[in-house]
Amino acid sequence: MTALREGGQRTGSLARWLGVLTLLVVVAISYIDRVNVSVLITDSDFTQHFGIEGNRAVQGALMTLFLVGYGIAAMLITPWYEAVFGVRRGLIVSLLCWALFTLVSPYAGGAVLLLTLRFLLGASEGPLFSLKTMYVKDQFAEGTWGKPNAVSSMGVSIGTAVGIPVITFAVVQFGWHGSFLLLAALNLVVGLPLVAAFIRVSRRRTGVRQPAVQRFTAALRTPKLGWILLIEVATLGYLWGSTSWLPSYLLQARHFSLAQMSALSALPFVVSLASGFLGGYVIDRVSPRRVPIVLVIGSVGTALCATTVMFAESRWLAAAMLILANGFWGLQGPAIPTLVQQYAPPGTVGSAYGVINGIGNLVSALLPMLMGVAIALGGNQGFAAGYGLLAATQVLTLLGAVALLRGRGPHTSAEHPPADQPAVLKPQPGQTA
Repeated sequence: MTALREGGQRTGSLARWLGVLTLLVVVAISYIDRVNVSVLITDSDFTQHFGIEGNRAVQGALMTLFLVGYGIAAMLITPWYEAVFGVRRGLIVSLLCWALFTLVSPYAGGAVLLLTLRFLLGASEGPLFSLKTMYVKDQFAEGTWGKPNAVSSMGVSIGTAVGIPVITFAVVQFGWHGSFLLLAALNLVVGLPLVAAFIRVSRRRTGVRQPAVQRFTAALRTPKLGWILLIEVATLGYLWGSTSWLPSYLLQARHFSLAQMSALSALPFVVSLASGFLGGYVIDRVSPRRVPIVLVIGSVGTALCATTVMFAESRWLAAAMLILANGFWGLQGPAIPTLVQQYAPPGTVGSAYGVINGIGNLVSALLPMLMGVAIALGGNQGFAAGYGLLAATQVLTLLGAVALLRGRGPHTSAEHPPADQPAVLKPQPGQTA
């Protein structure tokens, strides 16, 4: 009996981790979807076709409108996904929408329609991170969330690292039209089959059943919501600002070749892969109230590196600091979903993360466009002004992390058994166990 129990637990653990790896791939695909315009705005055929050649503000708005749609959907649609769809069906619906909007984007007749499609693509991706956070909390015991949060979040770094070289290759080989068709194929041929095969309905579901509106209002009462939201805004602001303008910075400000730009654009996010897992490893080994320590270390390191980029005369020193900055930034990644899982009221972790992620994206969506304005107004020092905004985001992260450390820590949740006990589905009223 003991052997059978141990074998069943190993199988269950393998199934849960296959789901985590599937989420990693889906997140990576979504980030390739997001960063493609960062490469395309360096392609004159693309910018001339849509009439945005030399218009930095509109080029930045391609990312900003995506993030506005993403933020609204994350905040308002996620509670409905949590109440009605769940993780598996929610991911399937999302992937189908991503493929559709990506497929039709190259046939947009002008900049206005392209911006509209970017908004809709962002809206369809809005619930993703809430679904991911729900899956980890449902499938893993409290105190073991750090590593699955870190591994599934590696899709951010992988998608961004792989995305820029892949889109660059696609543009060179197939033109900018072909890059959109490639992304649609990734969603349909890779993402959907993995979700169908490895994402299963959770065996560890909370006993709380609430309509979407009640979930949303309960999520708004999450303790420390304001401080976690501030950290989310700052973290996403750094991500979207750096991702949107990194290829242009390397090509136009530091005069790297196209091949060098492609490789250097990937390296910061490759480094953040390792640092993200390190962050998750540390989180699982500290007390819940000490989780913000990871944010303190990461924000200070990122701010110092971004500041060095602003004043570095050597282009290679600047490139090295960009890579190291992302290492410190990646360290922070697993902390935010872990904080949400710790503080969110029972049954609302997806909705709470949707509120935080949604508002965070809405506010941080301004940064790519603000950086575009700063770059345009700054003349020869335009990109330095842009990276000054990135350094400022990390000061906000530091402020939020210190506030969380000084306040009361999260209460221990009663939703999850210890990590070495099997999950048990809680019966609902009127049901038998």
